[in-house]
Amino acid sequence: MFHVLLLILGVMVLSINWYPGHMVKARKEIKENIKLVDVVVILLDARAPFSCRNMDLEKMVQGKKVVMVLNKMDLVLPAARKEYIELLRQEGYPAVSVDSVSGKGTKGALQAIVYAFKGKAEEMQKKGRRLRPIRVMVVGVPNVGKSTFLNCLVGKKMAKTGAKPGVTKGKQWFRVREDLEFMDTPGLMWPKIEKEEQGFRLALLDIIGENAYDYYDVALYLIRVLKEKSPQVLRDRFQLQDLDEEEVKILEEISKKRGYFLRRGEPDLAKTCKMLVQEFRKGNLGRISLD
Repeated sequence: MFHVLLLILGVMVLSINWYPGHMVKARKEIKENIKLVDVVVILLDARAPFSCRNMDLEKMVQGKKVVMVLNKMDLVLPAARKEYIELLRQEGYPAVSVDSVSGKGTKGALQAIVYAFKGKAEEMQKKGRRLRPIRVMVVGVPNVGKSTFLNCLVGKKMAKTGAKPGVTKGKQWFRVREDLEFMDTPGLMWPKIEKEEQGFRLALLDIIGENAYDYYDVALYLIRVLKEKSPQVLRDRFQLQDLDEEEVKILEEISKKRGYFLRRGEPDLAKTCKMLVQEFRKGNLGRISLD
């Protein structure tokens, strides 16, 4: 009963608190600046690209050439990544994947952007106009890695980055090379998460702020995912034997294995939940696809 109550409260909190005022400001900023650009790069987390797609944002950029970029490709299984890219391409979007930390895939992303501008470039040349740098806006939900992506392209740390969702502020332009200029934007969410499972995925990916969810609920969801998709991680990393137990029992066992106890000798579940979520975010639990 207690767990059910937590789940209900978790959903209520997700519905009420996770859309702060700065999101309204971010939406206005993107809407005002969209007319300045030629191509829009929508950055998605490769572990759950469809869960972090902001359909409101996609409607806002209609009329512009759009390139879908799956970031953090090193944290997802190659087969799942290929499937995600193929699904996006079937929707008519150019789609590529990158690892902004190592720089892998960024060449392909730049090529996709240049190709998306090709039609407009040919039109400008026919009219006798001199080609100017392609103006690109990078958008996406918070903490999907927009600033890291830009830093990787520029080759040095220029975009402001931080650990908390929505840290990028203000309009920033960056010259990546002679023919490409990028605009960074604040992360933008949509007003309401309709599905509980999507809310858990967004929380796991650190896309919504921690005041919007309970680590306990998210950790139980993660254990459920690991049981289904990567049971060997639970066996090897946490030395668990019986994975047929309920998620709560497994959580308690992980707490004991890690030596996380309260003063009265009970498992410290709060500390264990945060540890599990952080381990996933750092990629320490292996390559896991959530969508």
